[in-house]
Amino acid sequence: MHRSLTTDMIRNIFFFILVLISQVALADSGHVEHDHEVEFDAKETIIHHILDAHDWHLWDTQSDNGEVHSVSIPLPIILFTDGNLDVFMSSAFNHGHSKVVKGDREYELDHDHIIETSGKSVVDLSITKNAATLMIAAIILLLLFTAVARNYKNGNLLPKGLTGFMEPLIVFVKEEIAIPNIGEKHYRKFTPYLLSLFFFIWLLNLLGLIPFFPGGANVTGNVAVTLVLAVFTMILVNVNGNSGYWKHIFAPPGVPLWMYPIIVPVEIVGVISKPFALMVRLFANITAGHIVILSLISLIFIFKTAWASVAAIPMALFISVLELLVAALQAYIFTLLTALFIGLAVQEEHH
Repeated sequence: MHRSLTTDMIRNIFFFILVLISQVALADSGHVEHDHEVEFDAKETIIHHILDAHDWHLWDTQSDNGEVHSVSIPLPIILFTDGNLDVFMSSAFNHGHSKVVKGDREYELDHDHIIETSGKSVVDLSITKNAATLMIAAIILLLLFTAVARNYKNGNLLPKGLTGFMEPLIVFVKEEIAIPNIGEKHYRKFTPYLLSLFFFIWLLNLLGLIPFFPGGANVTGNVAVTLVLAVFTMILVNVNGNSGYWKHIFAPPGVPLWMYPIIVPVEIVGVISKPFALMVRLFANITAGHIVILSLISLIFIFKTAWASVAAIPMALFISVLELLVAALQAYIFTLLTALFIGLAVQEEHH
């Protein structure tokens, strides 16, 4: 009974916070519209929240004269242009309203992309919001696993606290993903990668559930991030592929020789399409969830009435809770398919 009461209390508080946020935002939006007749653009708002940025936007403030000012954390800008390395903070752009001059080079922001005004080629190595979130996630996981390893190293075999939370998840990845798909003989070699992959994607998915709150970053909704994860899997699979794996690609058993010009290209395409499917599945599912949530919240401003929140907020809350399941599910699917591809590459050939 006590647990049920606590759950109901947390749910009611969360619901109240969402309603309060929507009402405050609606009031602020209505004030801006009255002063400047600014029409709410749902597409612009959604795109702004799901794309990467060169600063960490927190919230907007409004001055007495009606001007809106962004409050954000500046991030390092690192540019390599015409043999010159230019480093400065993103605040120098003044949210895209100012240009930055470095020697004979002048930079400006064009839709969150940095360009050199004279047309010189720019190599952008900046720490963006997504890159900073990746580093934070890596540090969090490093601290978590270090603490768990230290606990076992000290002889504490009875899991409790953080170790008690992490151990069932680690055992799950080992016994339900690694061993069944890779096999008893080879699973130990690849389990550390699978564990890193599962927890890294899961944590990033959870961090991405707050793209419409201050400081949120949609990392796994960035196709470049999912591409890199998929490429890592492709490299690992093909580097560890045994002779039987490559034989099935370039000399498929049981296939007539005259069919090789057709079957072999199909097998080669399959090598590339497998990680491509991993990339698209993770990116599309995470991005779609964010767009749906933000679209529901946008209904309040589109209809310009607080009554829209009566339907929009509960629906957005439902999708948000559903996204908690999707966050874990997508990490599981990505890791499971990775283990399956590894298992196909290292399995022994049976005669």
